[in-house]
Amino acid sequence: MKKQSLEGILTKKEVSQADKVRLVLGLSLPAILAQLTSIAMQYIDAGMVGSLGAGATASIGLVSSSTWLIGGSCIGISAGFYVQIAQLIGARRDREAEDVLRQGLTVVLLLGALICLAGLAISGSVPRWLGGEEEILADSTAYFRIYCLSIPFVLIRQLSTGVMQSTGDMKTPSVLSALVCLLNVVLNMLFIFPTRTVEILGHACTIPGAGLNVVGAALATALSDVSIALTALYMISTRNKRISLRNKGSWRWKKPTMANAARIAIPLSCDQIFMCSAYVAGTKIVAGLGTVAVAANSLAITAESLCYMPGYGVGAAATAIIGQTIGAGRRDLTKSFSRVSVYLGMALMGLTAVLMYMGAPAIFSMLTSSAEVAALGTEVLRLELIAEPLYGASICCAGVFRGAGDTLRPSIMNLVSMWCVRILMAMILVPRMGLRGYWTAMALELCFRGLIFLIRLYRGKWMKKAIV
Repeated sequence: MKKQSLEGILTKKEVSQADKVRLVLGLSLPAILAQLTSIAMQYIDAGMVGSLGAGATASIGLVSSSTWLIGGSCIGISAGFYVQIAQLIGARRDREAEDVLRQGLTVVLLLGALICLAGLAISGSVPRWLGGEEEILADSTAYFRIYCLSIPFVLIRQLSTGVMQSTGDMKTPSVLSALVCLLNVVLNMLFIFPTRTVEILGHACTIPGAGLNVVGAALATALSDVSIALTALYMISTRNKRISLRNKGSWRWKKPTMANAARIAIPLSCDQIFMCSAYVAGTKIVAGLGTVAVAANSLAITAESLCYMPGYGVGAAATAIIGQTIGAGRRDLTKSFSRVSVYLGMALMGLTAVLMYMGAPAIFSMLTSSAEVAALGTEVLRLELIAEPLYGASICCAGVFRGAGDTLRPSIMNLVSMWCVRILMAMILVPRMGLRGYWTAMALELCFRGLIFLIRLYRGKWMKKAIV
């Protein structure tokens, strides 16, 4: 489906169900393919680090939940601006959308610098707080420190790609995502391993390398983020068909824009902080089970990402669609598109869960050289896969609600689900069942979360949260 189909469909009085499904699929597909490329590169990334042994995998896995915590809080900041842009685009107020982008850029640069400094200040203590074993503390600290240096660029990337999607351009962010993943793999090869000779098509080739191990993986990720951030900023500033910073406009902060951004961003950032804090708490619980359990848990999370890839793709499309339908005042389309998006996300995640169940042993054999880690990771992942369709419901509903500017209630729901269901159950089950107990708690919590999000979707109160 053509990129302008969303704009065209808003002008129609009647839209068939088939047209709605095609539009959601058309906008979701680039994001899903980008997720697929990204996850494939994550698998390669994890496999490269995993070849160094369980200690290297555990050193990154120990702080991964902390990097999610920071990255999640950044998502809220960016969404505060790109959700406004989606609704302004739907209302055909493109020049106002450009001013919101200008204000958003100045905010993310300022906050990105502050978050970076705060992260660096605590980087030496985080792995110890999480209960990491002495042998992995140095690598964990270095990985986290390098990640913190990239935070301003993470924010720029999130804002720029979110704005592209809000204008209906799902293709450009997807291409950039694929390119940055490819760059990450190439840099991993250069930074992680030492200079070595390999045989390619019968010829001996020397591949240069820095031999930096875990530090090399961190540098590769950070430099890849810098590259996509600067490229995405250039594209949204000069190449987008709906908005451009080349047009005349104001960089001055405006009170209504900042108030709307805070209304969206604060609950969403708190949501991400609470969610990722729960992930950190979960990592803390798992860390006491030893290096093998930490490595298996980390790789199982990486493997599971293939399952929720379609959900996040559909959720991103839903944010753009719902934002524009609300901005256009089309309540009828808002309601129907929200349900089509959620049903589609649930179906796709159910399918990927089935495929993952069958392919889990092969996937883990690629991710780690440790048979013990692979066996445990496969077992715990299979425990959780039954929850994927309802997990998809929560992901897609969150995308719908975000497009409407409704972030407070969903944040509270996530808080209750993660801390009162997952973490509480994990504290009870892990001492009795080990890592299997943690993943059982996760599966039950994801089912609970999906059900309460579906209830809110059908009640429809979120449609009253429009901000423009």
